Amino acid sequence: MIEPSDAKQPVSQTRGVSASISEIAPQSAGHQPPPYVRRLSLYLRQLEHLAETGQSRINSRQLGDLLGLTDGQVRKDLAHFGQFGHPGIGYRVAELSRQIRHILGIDRPWNVILIGAGNLGKALASHKGFEGRNMHLLAVLDTDKTRVGEEIAGLKIEAMGELASVVKRTSAQLAIVAVPASAAQAVADALVAAGVRSILNFAPRLLTVSRGVLVNNVDLAQQLEQLAFQTHFADESSNS
Repeated sequence: MIEPSDAKQPVSQTRGVSASISEIAPQSAGHQPPPYVRRLSLYLRQLEHLAETGQSRINSRQLGDLLGLTDGQVRKDLAHFGQFGHPGIGYRVAELSRQIRHILGIDRPWNVILIGAGNLGKALASHKGFEGRNMHLLAVLDTDKTRVGEEIAGLKIEAMGELASVVKRTSAQLAIVAVPASAAQAVADALVAAGVRSILNFAPRLLTVSRGVLVNNVDLAQQLEQLAFQTHFADESSNS
């Protein structure tokens, strides 16, 4: 588990990485990482795709074009963490991918538990992308006793009453909350009491947590609302 003192340690001892976690990490549920940190995941996915196609080098303009960003934005984002380019070459795809994985912290394993074994929970448990990010789902829990003992993605659903022992057994650092909005706060409280300090919340409500606990909210309905607004605005602009 990440302790508060870890937040003051350098992100990397590797050449080129200069930012520290204390400069970029959110300090509580109400503070999200800066946009340039969130864009690192976009860069990494694109670089991994390029590696799969056999491309070994890329420059900031090419990377920006692929993601709808300017070359200046790409260079500025990466400059927060050090210098990764090479004169006359640009970026080496494998090297930059490795550096970004280190900055994001996914060059080390993370133990994850999932709360909620409904339709969304089942879909998340079956998601194939976690392992590629060093995220290891080790347990699934649910408050519905009729689901306890069932199997999802090779894991038997455990009772929510066993949460503290599950966190201890798995050394879980991250938790995914996929429960109805009415149950989300109680689940978050139980996770914090069990020692979990980082929560990915899929419930459509904001959680109240103590300082030092990190919460990232994923509200699918809100994302659709934003997409609807953008589409509506585009339609209005084209008709004006």
